[in-house]
Amino acid sequence: MQISKNGIFKQMMKDKFAAAAFWVLVGLYLAVFCAVFIAPYSSDYADRQAAYAPPSKIYIINEFGKLSKPYTYNYIRSFDEKTFKIKYTEDRTKKYAVKYFSKGYQYKIFGRIPFDRHFISVEDGGKLHILGTDINGRDNFSRLLFGGQISLTVGFLALFICFPIGLLYGGISGYLGGKVDFAMMRIAEAIMSIPSFYLLIILASILPAGMTSIQRFSLIVAILAFIGWAGFARVIRGMVLSLKEQDFVTAAEALGASKLRIIVKHILPQTMSYVIVAMTLSIPSYILSESGLSFLGLGIQQPDASWGNMLKEAQEFVNITSRPWLLMPGFLIFVAVLAFNVIGDTIRDIVDPKSKVR
Repeated sequence: MQISKNGIFKQMMKDKFAAAAFWVLVGLYLAVFCAVFIAPYSSDYADRQAAYAPPSKIYIINEFGKLSKPYTYNYIRSFDEKTFKIKYTEDRTKKYAVKYFSKGYQYKIFGRIPFDRHFISVEDGGKLHILGTDINGRDNFSRLLFGGQISLTVGFLALFICFPIGLLYGGISGYLGGKVDFAMMRIAEAIMSIPSFYLLIILASILPAGMTSIQRFSLIVAILAFIGWAGFARVIRGMVLSLKEQDFVTAAEALGASKLRIIVKHILPQTMSYVIVAMTLSIPSYILSESGLSFLGLGIQQPDASWGNMLKEAQEFVNITSRPWLLMPGFLIFVAVLAFNVIGDTIRDIVDPKSKVR
C-alpha cells in the first residue's frame, strides 16, 4: 500500500521524537540560511589580539543587583609568567550594551538586496564573542553559522545528483532485464566496490592547491554523488523487477506506451516511499564525509569555514580541557546526523510497519 507524502509527514509529526528532530533541523537550516543576518561578525572577520578568547558573558543584572538591559564587558589579555599561558580577564571599567536589530557591516540578501541590520551586535568599541574565538581571533559563533551553510547543504546537493541517476539507471535495468540488466548491474557493482572514503582522500589530496573552497566544495559534492548512486540503483532495480509484473504495467504496455514512459510515469513513482526513506538516511553519511575530509584538511580549506575544519582545532588535548567551546562544531554534527536518522527511522516504520520493532 502506497502512502502519500502528505500522509507520511502527518504520521511522522505524531511521533514526538521525530517531531522534535524535525524542528531541530528546521532551526538549524533557518539559522545557517540567515547566517549573514544572525552572525554578529562577517565570515572574514579576525582579531589576532583576541586569539582563544573565552565566550563573552552577557549580563542582565547590574552591579547594584537590579534588572538591566543586556550588556557585556571586553576582555583584557595578559600573559601569566608562572604558567606561560595567555589569560583573559574582564575589563569592568566600561560596559558595552548588547543591541538587537541594529546596524552593522553591510551585506546583500539573496546576493542582491543591500542590507546592514543584524540580529545581535554590540555597541561601538565592544567585542561580543558568544562562543569565544579560535586561534586566529575569529568569532566561533559567526563561523558556525557560515560553516553550516556548507556542512548542511552538501548532503542535499549530492542527493540531487545521485538519486535521479540511481532512479533512472535502476528503473531501466530492472524493466529491460536480460543482458542489458546484467551489463548495467556489473557496472554498478564495479562502482560500489570502490572504497568511497579512501577514494575521496586520494582525489582530494591530488587537487591543485590553488583551488578555491567553492571549487573544492563542488568537487566533493560531485565525488560523493558519483559514489552514492550505484547502491541506490541496485535497490531500485530490485523493486522494479517485482513492479513490472503488476497489472497496471501490463495495461500500459497494451495501450502502446513507450518503455521509457512506463518506467518514468508508472513504475518509478511507486518507489517514492522508499526513496524518501533512503534520502533521509543518506544525508547524514554525506554530512559526515564532508566533515571528515575537512577535518583531515582535504576538504574545505581555511579561512573558509565548515564544521569539519573548525573541529580540527579541538583535536588538541589542551583545547578540549580548557577551551570546550571549540567542540561546538562536533556537537552540531552529532545533533544534525542524529535528527536525520531519527526522522529516517520513523518514516521507514510508517512506510513499512513490519520493520518496526515492537
